[in-house]
Amino acid sequence: MGVFTRTTETVPCTVEVSHRFESLHAHVRFNNGAVVNPGDEVQVHGAPVTAAFGEVVTEDRVATITRASLLERLWTKATGQFEVMELCEFSFSEAVRP
Repeated sequence: MGVFTRTTETVPCTVEVSHRFESLHAHVRFNNGAVVNPGDEVQVHGAPVTAAFGEVVTEDRVATITRASLLERLWTKATGQFEVMELCEFSFSEAVRP
């Protein structure tokens, strides 16, 4: 991994899309055990996977992982802490503000 250079990796993956009352989700699992790190980008190839209500659809696909450079990874880790703190700036209360 270079300080300024990005690398790409093509990996097999499984996409699961659930559109059920008890579970609404979309997951991608890399079949070769690849791990996505802060700053990395993932593009799953192929047409969008859609599921009708009540269905769970699973498809095998290929994904391209673009690995962040060392500088991008460090920047993402450093600034990610501030983005998480933005979530803490509001509360869920029933009080009505005037």
